[in-house]
Amino acid sequence: MLVLAWLIDGGLAGFRHLLTEPLVQAIFVFCFMLLLGALWGEPSLDGRHKWIKYLLLLLYLPFLALLNRKRLPWAIGGLAVTYGLVLFVGVYQWIAENKQGVSAFGLSYSVFSAILGIGTILSVYFACHNRDSLIRASLLVFALMLFFLQFQQGARGFLLATLLTLLILASHYFWSNLRRFTGLVLALAAMAGLFAYTSPIMQDRWELVQQDIAKIQQADYSSSIGYRLAMWDVGIHGILQQPWWGHGTGAPKSYFNRTVQHYKNGIYKDLSDFHPYAHYHNDWIEIGMHLGVPGILSLMYLLWTWYATFRRSGVALLGVGMISFVFLSGLTETFMVFNSIPVLLLFITAITVTVCWQKKHE
Repeated sequence: MLVLAWLIDGGLAGFRHLLTEPLVQAIFVFCFMLLLGALWGEPSLDGRHKWIKYLLLLLYLPFLALLNRKRLPWAIGGLAVTYGLVLFVGVYQWIAENKQGVSAFGLSYSVFSAILGIGTILSVYFACHNRDSLIRASLLVFALMLFFLQFQQGARGFLLATLLTLLILASHYFWSNLRRFTGLVLALAAMAGLFAYTSPIMQDRWELVQQDIAKIQQADYSSSIGYRLAMWDVGIHGILQQPWWGHGTGAPKSYFNRTVQHYKNGIYKDLSDFHPYAHYHNDWIEIGMHLGVPGILSLMYLLWTWYATFRRSGVALLGVGMISFVFLSGLTETFMVFNSIPVLLLFITAITVTVCWQKKHE
C-alpha cells in the first residue's frame, strides 16, 4: 500500500532526487549485494527470519518521498498513536494476564522489548534537548517507565543494548562534566539493579544463565547461551572458509545443517533437537555467512550513512543513540531481519529528516 501510494503520488518523477541521499544509496547497495549473492547461494522466500526480510529496508524510499509539510503531522500522529496502542496493550497483558510480549498484535517479547528500548532512547534524547523543565521531567519519567517495563520482558540482549546505549548518550551529553556523568552512571546502575532485583522475569533469567554456564562446562550446548555460542562458532568458521564471497544468499542454513555433523567431532550435532535453525543470532556473522567480507562492509556502510543522515540533519546525538542501539542489538540478535523494528527506526529517521529540513527552510 505504501509503494502504491508513492506511485500514485508521482514518486517515480522524484526518484532521481531520492538517489542523492546517502542512506538510500547504502540501502540499494546492501540489497543489490543480497540479490547478487543469490547467483551462488540457495535463496528461499518462505519461512521466518530469512534473507528476504532484509529487503524491507527499501520501504524507507516511498515513506521518505511521501513526507511533506502537510503530511508530516499525520505521519507523526500515526506513529505516536500506534506506539501508544502497542504500549497500552502490552502493559495490559503484563498486568492482567502476566504475559510477555503483545500477543494481540503478534509481537514476541523480544520485539516488544526492542520497541520499549527505542522509546526509552527517544524519550531520553528529547528530554536532553528540551528547555522546559516540566516537559523534560515528564519525558524522563516516561523513559523510566519504559525502561522498567523492559525488565519485565525476557529479552536480555535488547535490555543490555538499551542500557549501554543510555550510557553512550550520557557520555556524549556530559562529556565535559565528569562529575555529572559519574553521578548519572551511578544513578542508572542503581535503577537497573533495583529493576532487576524486583523483576521475577530477570531473576528467572539469571538462574537460567547460571544453569546455561553449568551445561556449557559439561560440553552441553542445549541452552540459550550455549546455543548462541555454538551458532557463533560455526558461523565464524564458515566465514573463514569463504571470506571473499560468502556461501551465497540463503545458504547459511544448509551450511549449518551440514557442518554441525562433523565440526569439532560433532559436539553441536544435536543442536537442532534443542532449537531448529533460524539464524546465527548476530547481524555480522549472519551477513558474513551470506556474502563474506563484502556483505560485512556493505552493512558497515549502511550503518555509517544512517548515522550520517542524522548528523546532516543536525541531530547527531540522536543518530549516536539509534545506531548504537542497532549495533549493540545486532551482537546478540539478527536485528536487521526483525521485521518491524528496522522499519520503525527508518520511519523515525525519515520523519526526523523531514522535520529538520522543514525547520531549515522556514
